[in-house]
Amino acid sequence: MKHIILGNGPAGVVAAETLRRAAPHDEIVMAGSEDAPPYSRMAIPYLLEGDIDESGTYLRKAPDYFAKLGVRELRGRAVSLDTEARRILFADGHFEDYDRVLVATGSHPVRPPIPGIEYPEVQTCWTLEDARAIARLAKSGSRVLQLGAGFIGCIIMESLAARGVELTVVEMGDRMVPRMMTPKAGGMIKSWVESKGIRVVTSAGVERIEREQGGDAPLQVKLSNGQTLPCDLVIVAAGVAPNVGFLETTAVQVAKGVLVDDRMQTSVPGIYAAGDVAEAPDLFTGAHLVSAIQPNAADQARVAALNMAGREARMKGVLAINVLDTLGMISSSFGQWWGEKPENGGAGVEHVDEAAGRYLSLQFKDDVLIGATSIGLTAHVGALRGLIQGQIRLGHWKDRLLQSPLHFFEAYVARTQPVALTR
Repeated sequence: MKHIILGNGPAGVVAAETLRRAAPHDEIVMAGSEDAPPYSRMAIPYLLEGDIDESGTYLRKAPDYFAKLGVRELRGRAVSLDTEARRILFADGHFEDYDRVLVATGSHPVRPPIPGIEYPEVQTCWTLEDARAIARLAKSGSRVLQLGAGFIGCIIMESLAARGVELTVVEMGDRMVPRMMTPKAGGMIKSWVESKGIRVVTSAGVERIEREQGGDAPLQVKLSNGQTLPCDLVIVAAGVAPNVGFLETTAVQVAKGVLVDDRMQTSVPGIYAAGDVAEAPDLFTGAHLVSAIQPNAADQARVAALNMAGREARMKGVLAINVLDTLGMISSSFGQWWGEKPENGGAGVEHVDEAAGRYLSLQFKDDVLIGATSIGLTAHVGALRGLIQGQIRLGHWKDRLLQSPLHFFEAYVARTQPVALTR
């Protein structure tokens, strides 16, 4: 049996390791499209801060790790897939046959259709090559505009601040991290970031980027609110999109990402998907969604690999999880953090202590916690994930939490270990 893993990020690496344990004699090929060993994109901010060198981003440190594992590494990008012949064409013109294939091709940064976005001083921050370019341009005192204050943008922000740049962040949403934070929480993060000397402009976008002739900055960035900002560097952190182009002519069903079932198998038998590229059923609604986080990628990769090896494994459902460190302010969101409508059994509560930098939102459907958002709460925050992922019925604890939401850990212990806490 020959397995091909398309992608050598966290999902691809975990899949290769799981496959080797489950199928010790099968042939395994892992293809990566970048000229670098398998690495973690989440380590790039530490690289930009100078805390690590490029080798510090590598997922496995020993140069011969995959050779010893019996995994053949291939440098190449898949450009088409023949599902009938079970053959993959790569960009260099060579073919690879397969019995099973895992699509773990990840995602790519979105570049909005903004005039001037092609200038060399406009960079994304997604690959090691991007990081090298940013390191050359983001010198101390450089005027940097970052487009986007989502999850990726907030991670990049700290590394830019550490480099001593003059940073302005522009976000089209009405708050920071709008896709993982409630309005109040996003506003608290904005205030925190501004207190650290970073300018944040919300409810605005970049309309055009112009080359400055004879000025003291190479670029002039025009915003939708009428402002024009001189910039030495523009970093685009406007989100990512799954790498699915090579599947366009196949029978593999693609929506936003590659649609998979709870075994991580696509609509074509023998083809699986995992990680940022996979669109899998949600834990609560069953609707398909892309959850582009590394723990989710690892879980999906294990399930996919076991099924590829002929075992039986299933994902209970995708749980959206986001944990973010924004210049020292720790925030998290889990599950359906935006809540449910009251007519569908929804209820919610907020605890706000801006002076202490603490915030908590709990969202319920009937007596089950379905979502949570927190700021400044690091102790026992895993209990929120446990309550949500376990779909634990809270009984009378729901009413207690609506009155005193900070008692969520006691609720978790009471409902999972009732002998330990009987109140």
